[in-house]
Amino acid sequence: MLMLSDYPIIHIQSVAWGDMDAFGHVNNVLYYRYIESARIRYMDELNIFQHDVYTVVASNQCKYIRPVFYPDQLKIGARVEEMRNSALRMSYLLWSEQQQAIVALGEAVMVCVDKENMLKMSIPEIIRQKVTKIELMVNHQI
Repeated sequence: MLMLSDYPIIHIQSVAWGDMDAFGHVNNVLYYRYIESARIRYMDELNIFQHDVYTVVASNQCKYIRPVFYPDQLKIGARVEEMRNSALRMSYLLWSEQQQAIVALGEAVMVCVDKENMLKMSIPEIIRQKVTKIELMVNHQI
């Protein structure tokens, strides 16, 4: 199993009181928001928003391992597992500071779309190079 140190991008997420639901733990929907924040942090590292490309979530999933409660701080690792022609398959690990344990695992497929015509496009070479460089920071070869 991967550990937080296997992820080149770590996003720190504070759990807010309002993130909890009627059952007293963080609502399942919020995990996707937390994962989104980690993904955007990764995309910021790529400077992808400076290019003529959008990244669109084609699919995503989350495996809930342990409930999370307020107050807590999560460390969310993000990494690219696979680069396809026009898509990135990313994985996420959510670590609870309060519990000192992995509380969830996630995965998403991001498809590159041309900003002008909104059609699927190949991942730009400069983005491929940046992904490779970021992943090598934790000795992960794609």
